[in-house]
Amino acid sequence: MALRADDIIDRRRLRRKLTFWRIAAIVVAALAIGAVSSWLYGEEFRSSTTNHIAKVKIEGTITENEELLERLERIRKSPAVKGVILSIDSPGGTTAGGEAIFDQVRLLAKEKPVVAQVGTLAASAGYMIASATDHIVARKSSIVGSIGVLVQFPDLTGLMDKVGIKLEEVKSSPLKAEPSPFNPTTEEERAMIRSMILDSYDWFVGIVADRRTLPRTEVMTLADGSVFTGRQALSRKLVDSLGGEREAIEWLGTKGVDSKLKVIEWEPKSSRGGFLFANALAKSLGLPEYGADLLKELGVDRIFLDGMLSVWHPEKAVLTD
Repeated sequence: MALRADDIIDRRRLRRKLTFWRIAAIVVAALAIGAVSSWLYGEEFRSSTTNHIAKVKIEGTITENEELLERLERIRKSPAVKGVILSIDSPGGTTAGGEAIFDQVRLLAKEKPVVAQVGTLAASAGYMIASATDHIVARKSSIVGSIGVLVQFPDLTGLMDKVGIKLEEVKSSPLKAEPSPFNPTTEEERAMIRSMILDSYDWFVGIVADRRTLPRTEVMTLADGSVFTGRQALSRKLVDSLGGEREAIEWLGTKGVDSKLKVIEWEPKSSRGGFLFANALAKSLGLPEYGADLLKELGVDRIFLDGMLSVWHPEKAVLTD
């Protein structure tokens, strides 16, 4: 039976509507995939094909951060990254953590120009990482230096005496698990720890002398734990110039990087991961999710660092109104 004209028109309208909604569904799905990818990978996803200058923030207490190491490796392999700015604001942390990041930065710098831009502070392991770059820019009032290594351990024997606690132990040799907070430190134990510290200190001084092209004897005079302002550090050749991100970009320009390229921060995939103990402590205190970040800012995470430390923690912070 022949179709009526009205039926033909209705079918055509229906086809057009179906085509429209199919196209709309495909567009919505594509946008959703893009949004999820953007949320997961941030600027890294959006800039995967656009030439740019990558910026990486290294802030707070330094540990052997696997996520940061992987991020630096992705930057090294990205053809869209033409230059790298390490924005450093750190008092340091574990010596091993600083070493791991130092090595990764050196690997990156072999393929792309890398510059360090110091904010408030780049001390100890923070300065170690800055020295891995090929140019260091600091503010006039930045704090730089504190080259050295230390090991800290508490002595709880007085407290144990007061509360009536006595430790009993059986061990294979006198230096096993020493020094311990549960008994006074012996000279033999101190000699063992000092030998470790001096060996790591010798290595730290060596990389500063090598990276800053300074005589070792000159570095030794600077490596007594002292910190310097940016201006003092410049005169001592611990940094290369004064300024901020603009000056860092200008230096990249001298290495063939287009200074008009957009600076894009490569953020951690999980910016709220935080320090495990700080997260747990924040929850136990009834603080919100960002409470862990607050505790980290207060330096709680530094109390629980293990191993040899390259960290600067003055008795009082220097503030200006």
